[in-house]
Amino acid sequence: MTQDLDTLLTALYVKIDDTIRTPRWRGRPPLLTDSELVCLAVAQVLLGARSEAHWIRYARIHLAGMFPYLPQRSGYNKRLRAALPLIKKAIRDLARDSDFWFDNHWIVDSTPIPCGLSRPTVQRSDLAGWAGYGYCASHSRFFWGLRLYLVCTPTGMPILWALANPKIGEREVLAAMLDVEAGVVAEHDGILLISDKGFASKPFERQLAEQGIELLRPSRKREKARYGEPMLKKVRQLIESVNDTLKGQLDLEQHGGRTFAGVAVRVAQRLLAMAAAIWHNNKTGAPVTRSLIAYDH
Repeated sequence: MTQDLDTLLTALYVKIDDTIRTPRWRGRPPLLTDSELVCLAVAQVLLGARSEAHWIRYARIHLAGMFPYLPQRSGYNKRLRAALPLIKKAIRDLARDSDFWFDNHWIVDSTPIPCGLSRPTVQRSDLAGWAGYGYCASHSRFFWGLRLYLVCTPTGMPILWALANPKIGEREVLAAMLDVEAGVVAEHDGILLISDKGFASKPFERQLAEQGIELLRPSRKREKARYGEPMLKKVRQLIESVNDTLKGQLDLEQHGGRTFAGVAVRVAQRLLAMAAAIWHNNKTGAPVTRSLIAYDH
């Protein structure tokens, strides 16, 4: 099977159209279906179009054959924000349909999602109360925004994800994610969860053990070396490379969201684009599973 953007979007459209159960519309159905909307959102991210107005103009010229009807920018924005549950479901469906869903080795990490750079923005933003100030130790910088918590397989396929205020503890957020998605955890036996030192806590590890999860993390200072620690350096590079894909190739930090719904759907949009590329590469037998090169032009 050919690896290009047209083939990916066609396969994604068929997959989504087969799995979603779109409710019947009252009156005239929309000219742009939900399946087409999701494919359009994935194409926008893969082609690096940050501005929705610019993206609609580009799509009218270059993608008219795949999308016979394209809404105006305001209509596309409204449909996209309302499609967050659909995008989340599509991410989960793609993960389940790949070989990586059965991987019981999970990697967890959090990364900053800046949402404002000036004091007036912080004071006036609709995100106030949800977003907050935080510190990124990896880059030695403060930021105002959110943190993306991502639990994925070593290949980068998203399993669980959440956005949270940076002031909330990492263990607290991860525990809530695992409680909400207890059904997903129950589907996997003997989960090995790989993390950094930020998730270190004996009570937290006991809580994970009750859910059948073993935590593999680096040892703290003045702590006895933990089992499996020598392999962590190589494994930790995997989650860093996943974050680099999201930020370097999919412009995660340049999401442009200014409201709760806007930020959430734009982050989900990028996770879906990465999941779609991984899923398609897996189905086509590509040598590099998380490569986006074939789809960014």
